[in-house]
Amino acid sequence: MTADPTLTGSPRRGGMALPLPPDTEATVGPLDEIDFISRSDVKDGGSASVRLVIVGAGPTGLGAAHRLRELGYDGWVVLEAAEAVGGLARSYTDADGFTYDIGGHVLFSHYRYYDDLLARLLNGACTEIRRDAWIWMEGRYIPYPFQNHLRGLSPQTVYECLRGLVATQRQEHAPGNFREWAHATFGDGIARHFMIPYNEKVWAIPPERMGFDWISERVSVIDVDAVLRNVVLGEEQVSWGPNSAFRYPLRGGTGYLFERLGQTVAERLELGCAVVAVDPAEQVVVTGDGRRWHYEALLSTMPLDDLVACCRDVPDAVRTAAADLVASSTHVVGVALDRPADTSRTWVYYPEPAVPFYRTTYLSNYSPFMTARPGQTLLLTETSTSSFRPEDPTTIVERVVDGLVRVGVMTDADRGRIVGTWHCLPSKTYPVPTLGRDAALAVIQPWLQAHRIWSRGRFGAWRYEIGNMDHSVMQGVQWAEHVVSGSPESVWSDHGD
Repeated sequence: MTADPTLTGSPRRGGMALPLPPDTEATVGPLDEIDFISRSDVKDGGSASVRLVIVGAGPTGLGAAHRLRELGYDGWVVLEAAEAVGGLARSYTDADGFTYDIGGHVLFSHYRYYDDLLARLLNGACTEIRRDAWIWMEGRYIPYPFQNHLRGLSPQTVYECLRGLVATQRQEHAPGNFREWAHATFGDGIARHFMIPYNEKVWAIPPERMGFDWISERVSVIDVDAVLRNVVLGEEQVSWGPNSAFRYPLRGGTGYLFERLGQTVAERLELGCAVVAVDPAEQVVVTGDGRRWHYEALLSTMPLDDLVACCRDVPDAVRTAAADLVASSTHVVGVALDRPADTSRTWVYYPEPAVPFYRTTYLSNYSPFMTARPGQTLLLTETSTSSFRPEDPTTIVERVVDGLVRVGVMTDADRGRIVGTWHCLPSKTYPVPTLGRDAALAVIQPWLQAHRIWSRGRFGAWRYEIGNMDHSVMQGVQWAEHVVSGSPESVWSDHGD
């Protein structure tokens, strides 16, 4: 089957035409004037014109597809390499009935649209939870965030943290990287005892190689009065941050949400359909089964460096910039215990290097249906890894169990109560905000968009600061609105474009 001929016309900002980049000749017409090819007409090795191609059925791709459906357009397709939707938000239920997420995900939001979407998809089948987060260090638990709860530490540590905090208030600072920013913002004591060792474990990269513009609400910056009130008056401040209260699906983990979202666009969803090449000049995507998908606009949610590697005739400057992007991965290990949790904790952070994981999540406290039977405990740990911080995958489960015993989450007797373990290692889990990241994005993204390619999502945008599930879904939603009416992509553009 041949592709639709190119139509000429003018982009209309308030109508139904695809907006074009500045100084680009208009070559597309209104969406409602096109006769689209249905997916049943596209055979293996064949060719199709589907004005909008979406690569990836994770939160961003599904958000875009769902919004297109709401807007009344069906000239699009979603191409997903995996056999199921969800991406990094996917969940897995094992043969025994334990459900695991790929990391410690929870549902909270900055956007009304996302809130309304969650309400429709979950239809009340969710739990509502007040965060009960802690930090384990010096053999004890202290409330999160660390910098607001110093009084629970040893007197020497409290003194060092306060002394550093007082000293940094008296100095002028112009930090050049994350390590310098941590010392300048919190003082040497807080930086040395918590901020630096914890972030080294999370990012698996030396902090002096990282920028700090991504911080925003990800890190509780210092409030000197709050610190003093905690140490002197014993006041606690545990409600900081946007996830102090959150929702969670009653069944199926966070993956349930995206399974439901995928069902709304199932007839235009191609699973097991990996993209192997993109021809920006010809505006063609090639999938592993030999099919060629002609597009007028392409939304890619695959990792940005992988997208550039797939593209043909890429300028050397763009390839060099893509090579400067850095990602780390995470060993996600689940441990199921045949006994109650006996705690209300939601998650715990571990800055000390002797503990292999940086966070433990009590999944069984999110919903009673995460375990196979009532009265069981389901734990999820995360251990980051990279070329800077290698982790042996063959021993990680054993080391995690040993670590859980070491910090008191489990006892030695609990080893005999383990009724299941789970290990997942995605190739990329954290797009690292390195010092060179923004310069690389400033080269890559304009070149892609000049060729009608939008790269969005956690790894498509490569901006950790807009990598939460709500951010990711909204990047897709706003892309859909942008290509059909020209409305701005505020989630993406407000963080640099």
